[in-house]
Amino acid sequence: MLIPSQNWGEEIAIDSALVKTNLQAIKQDIAHSKVKIIAVTKYFGINAIKAGYEAGIRDFGESRAVEAIKKMEQLPQEILKNSTFHFIGHLQTNKAGMVVEHFDVIHSIDSLKVANAVSKAACALNKREKILLQVNNAHEEQKFGYTKEKLKSELGEILKLEGIAVRGLMNIAPLGAEESELHRLFGDIKEYRDELEREFNIELPELSMGMSDDYKIALKEGATVIRIGRKLFK
Repeated sequence: MLIPSQNWGEEIAIDSALVKTNLQAIKQDIAHSKVKIIAVTKYFGINAIKAGYEAGIRDFGESRAVEAIKKMEQLPQEILKNSTFHFIGHLQTNKAGMVVEHFDVIHSIDSLKVANAVSKAACALNKREKILLQVNNAHEEQKFGYTKEKLKSELGEILKLEGIAVRGLMNIAPLGAEESELHRLFGDIKEYRDELEREFNIELPELSMGMSDDYKIALKEGATVIRIGRKLFK
């Protein structure tokens, strides 16, 4: 079961055997792919991270900085040392320092202002933060993310920032979108990534696309990272 957003982080029982079964089912779906699975634990407490770790997962996604860091501080050192933590939620500039300190990858950079804040925080920690640039190619008003035109206008300045390493793009497809629309949106992100690589003479190897309901379609359209929550922990 999912926890309402106002109760994110509360502990509920997580069956580690069920997580293992769900993970194996997902791996069967992606058997011929090298895609990375990020276990989205933002709805749950540390029991989900522990169960995921026991099942063999080493990448975890969180979206609310303060609550996520509280959970991470309670985790065993083994999990902290051997896991990669991904920040996948909207990042406010005043939270950039704490997110850079605790997370290995940020998927949701959506402005030059935020990129600057992340770079500054990373430089202060003598770190180069891996980031993905979020693209809202569905033009959903309620979601964050660059338009393709805005990102192209700012990418040159972002690439100059010393504290970050731009690794690719991320997008979130509209909830309930038709299959044909999902193919179009995910395919569009891949084409746009290829266009940016040619125009800026860079490599953007990562495409973070697809969640529990649409990851199979995202894979067909070139996803290298999928973000799975409910399908793992239901």
